Amino acid sequence: MAPMGIRLSPLGVAVFCLLGVGVLYHLYSGVISNRLAAFRQRRNVELRDLLALSVEAAVLGGKEVKRVREENGLQEKSKGKTKEGANDPLTMGDLESHRKMYNIIRNTFPEVTVNSEEHDNVVESLSWSRTIPSEMAEKIKDQNEVPAESVTVWIDPLDATQEYTESLLKYVTTMVCVAVDGKPVIGVIHQPFNDFTAWALVGHDANVHARSSYSITPPKVIISRSHSGHVNSFVHEAFGNSTTVVQAGGAGYKVLSLLDLHAGDSMDQADLYIHITFIKKWDICAGDALLRALGGHMTTLKGEEIDYRDTPLNKGGLVASVGVDHKAVLEKLPAWDPEKH
Repeated sequence: MAPMGIRLSPLGVAVFCLLGVGVLYHLYSGVISNRLAAFRQRRNVELRDLLALSVEAAVLGGKEVKRVREENGLQEKSKGKTKEGANDPLTMGDLESHRKMYNIIRNTFPEVTVNSEEHDNVVESLSWSRTIPSEMAEKIKDQNEVPAESVTVWIDPLDATQEYTESLLKYVTTMVCVAVDGKPVIGVIHQPFNDFTAWALVGHDANVHARSSYSITPPKVIISRSHSGHVNSFVHEAFGNSTTVVQAGGAGYKVLSLLDLHAGDSMDQADLYIHITFIKKWDICAGDALLRALGGHMTTLKGEEIDYRDTPLNKGGLVASVGVDHKAVLEKLPAWDPEKH
């Protein structure tokens, strides 16, 4: 209560309170904003959710790839030449698939980094169904949360575009990979024209398996049909002239050729996948995760693991295997510097 004879002005009291609030805001706003920023940075994402979303995104993109091909609406353009001098095509299948895959992932987890082979400004209001497929729910029951800022997603909206334009459709895939702190932990490879999806969560389970046996004396080696460079002579120098070399399109398809898919004559089968020139990480990250989940390996030609945090280009070539002694394979390889070829 005010002293006798002194009347407090309501306006003055209001001004005083506002000044007090201002002082407190000035003192504590930095603390509050820092705590809010820290809270946002500490947001976790659940890996099984990311796996289910990745499968849904790959299938959604695959539907666009198939639709554009069946409608003969490719509208093919060229992005230029590869390092080996091959044409690097772009079609509406690439773009329509990218729009679906990129937007559904970004809309669901806007705080994670998403890298795509294609770039486009079209924004679509897609949302994840929040459905965990029954097989996935059965195989992966544990909660596996990771900080959102540690996650990098790599998507390839249409792998084997050259083969897509040539109607060599068995090579075509859509792929999603999730890396945590640079290590691939989720791999999804979808074949839209076979309606088959391979997926894996490293350290937990997968819906595909390695074959019962492989050989490296000599191996059957699968290589790129459009980016082969000098790989034929490289492979024969490493494993001998009796080595069978299979040329195929698409990095995703080549990884699947190492697995037991029970696909009959429609799939090539190989013991090793080797690439000796530059290759982009959206081409290989999903396959790397699949092989890791099955106890296999994908490394550079020098045996180095590939870091999926930084720039898209992997300059070290690659060797992919499962069910064999990967170190013994590396020891057979001749000296080779991809940056000089």
